[in-house]
Amino acid sequence: MSNGARSKTALVLAGGGSFGAIQAGMLHSLATHGIAADMVVGSSVGSLNAAYYAGNPTLEGIERLETIWRGLRRSDVFPVGWTAVLGFLIRRNFLVEPDGLRALIETNLTYRNLEDAKIPIHIVATDILTGGTVVLSEGPAAQAIIASAAIPVVFPPVRFEGVYLVDGAVSSNTAVTVAVDQGARRLIVLPTGYACALSKPPAGAVASALHALTLLVARQLLSELKELDGSGIEYFVLPPLCPLTGSPYDFSQSDVLIDRAIKSTDAWIADGGLEKPNVHAQLSIHKHANQKSVRA
Repeated sequence: MSNGARSKTALVLAGGGSFGAIQAGMLHSLATHGIAADMVVGSSVGSLNAAYYAGNPTLEGIERLETIWRGLRRSDVFPVGWTAVLGFLIRRNFLVEPDGLRALIETNLTYRNLEDAKIPIHIVATDILTGGTVVLSEGPAAQAIIASAAIPVVFPPVRFEGVYLVDGAVSSNTAVTVAVDQGARRLIVLPTGYACALSKPPAGAVASALHALTLLVARQLLSELKELDGSGIEYFVLPPLCPLTGSPYDFSQSDVLIDRAIKSTDAWIADGGLEKPNVHAQLSIHKHANQKSVRA
């Protein structure tokens, strides 16, 4: 898909905690169908997937990303134990240090600085003092990814060139606008979706917070895409998994999510998904049979 005779294509990867495994499956399907991009833009966990893709934008590279996701455990990213909770209650404004996430990135990423990636990558974070969107395209890759994924209260803000940064979800999780500002005129959006078929909220404070964050992401993505209608920007939205249960705090389902996403994206492509631009109906907030409605 990538050539100089057409508008630049960007892969746009949203956030969603452990549901980021879904994007690995989506990338696998795109690669097997020969679909590539000129740049990638990522926010939150989407920045992690985007960074690995930018380092090796091939099926081999994506299969390596899948292997990483299949081996991840919650404690690798969110080591929330009694020590962390007590530390939070007594003396600090966050639960855990991002040491596990940093080790994961530095062990597996094939380049040190963002500008050294095989294709341009732009990572979205939020200035915690102003709420403004910050786009990172150069500098230490690990630090940029950790900043973009620094969920407030869970992780500490990351100081990057004098600015304190947190999760991109706070300002612009899907990074659609950022991709357009970077010159993309065709967008392929990879949403993680949200647990649309739950019968009750996830258990635990962090799990509940991450679930709420995915709901925010879903609404924000739909709003950002609608703003592009009539602008001349062509976009394609890969269908999020539905029905989806579980928690974006639970890493035990990565195998199933990856395999489902590959099949779902394969079916979408076979059905002509890449011939139907500017369609976002599948992103609507919806209910399933096991969910009750509140009377107005």
